Amino acid sequence: MSTNQSSSNLDRWQLRSVLPVDHSLPVLAEVDVVVIGAGAAGVAAATVCAEQGLSVIIVERYGFAGGAAVAGMSGTICGLYLASDTSTAPEQVVFGFTERFRAGLAGRGGLTEPQRYGKTWTVAHDPHVWREVADGLLFNAGVRIMFHTVLTGVIMDGDVHRGVVIESNAGSVAIHAKRTIDASGDAAAVARAGWDYYFGDDGRIQNPTMFFRLGNVDTEAFWADYGDDTICPPKVTEQIVSERERGYDLPREKIWIFSTPREGELLVNATRLADSDGRMLNVIDPEDFTIAELLGRKQVRGYSDFLRRHLDGLQRSFVVDTGVEAGIRQTRSIVATTTLTNEQVLECEKPSDGIVRSPWPIELHDGARPKLHWLLDDYYEVPYLTLVPERGENIIVAGRCLGAQHEALASARVTAQCFEYGNAAGLATVISLASDTAYRDVDVTQLRARLAASGSAI
Repeated sequence: MSTNQSSSNLDRWQLRSVLPVDHSLPVLAEVDVVVIGAGAAGVAAATVCAEQGLSVIIVERYGFAGGAAVAGMSGTICGLYLASDTSTAPEQVVFGFTERFRAGLAGRGGLTEPQRYGKTWTVAHDPHVWREVADGLLFNAGVRIMFHTVLTGVIMDGDVHRGVVIESNAGSVAIHAKRTIDASGDAAAVARAGWDYYFGDDGRIQNPTMFFRLGNVDTEAFWADYGDDTICPPKVTEQIVSERERGYDLPREKIWIFSTPREGELLVNATRLADSDGRMLNVIDPEDFTIAELLGRKQVRGYSDFLRRHLDGLQRSFVVDTGVEAGIRQTRSIVATTTLTNEQVLECEKPSDGIVRSPWPIELHDGARPKLHWLLDDYYEVPYLTLVPERGENIIVAGRCLGAQHEALASARVTAQCFEYGNAAGLATVISLASDTAYRDVDVTQLRARLAASGSAI
């Protein structure tokens, strides 16, 4: 049963969908592991499991991997570098599968050099190259890839997960699996089973956004005018506020603009999507998701027009594209065996069962401008058991749906960490199967040793 379902009318939808092990559906495959979702966490989890000799199927609704990074065009690998008031150069502190993927992008010319983002740095990627790197990792590892398929149910024996039901234009089939890794970002398998989850802070979640790319940019002139920080300078914020007071639809006044690996192109993070009456949009509800898409495209036109009129180098620019879907920052969070708290993030705690470092600020998108709380010259570590649902056996999550308080998630949800959640979930699955151990009882000392052997810094 879920809690804090948010202001969207989700009660009209039947969510829980459980089939018994003696169901009558055709069985597509019987495997060690099924991974739901091929975003950063899912690609990492599936690749790691398959490379360790497990049979793996990954299920993805689109015809490509990438999740929020590609379909949502978030476009950056945030969470790699320390924040600092004194350092003048980026210091990378997250490695492992994250570094493996980062290097794969860079090797194909699909990644920028680090760019200043306030007190830290980030890198931007080419979404097509992202897909190619993911394709190569999954295919070479021997993962069975099921694009254009969606999860519609779970197969259960009491509290024990035994597989999933997926659907496509071909119909419905079952996948029997010894372990399920829910890397959907939305805790789709957890929710379908009826296990507990929540939305943000008493139902209030972060705003979605609509990223877009501008082409035909004189980048030299632009950066000379804008400055070397991807977070906009005060003069741009003042111009947005002034235009808004004159009736322009520019609801967000602090915007971010990034270089991309393509010549003459910029990636823009400017929109703030809420309903016309200011109501928060919960994109789990397809009607809210639809509103986000419609308003997002409208705001993209407004912001691109504003940028052309006010900033050097953009006078002849045009919108290349937007994300395939609105960018999603937050939906369901699982009720986990352990919860990452706001205090743990603020205090940069490093618990004994930490599985990944995170130096990323609390980046809360809730209101006219994002709120940033920097973690200077330090980082926290995310506990392993935040990935393990409080109830349910043979299932683990990876990605932004981990168990975390609202502000903690505003830091922990970003791409670099999601790669490492997948890495940890994959290696925990290997240990769980080899020792016939429940996820909550996995030997964390062994897990951390395996993470370190994979190159992770913990």
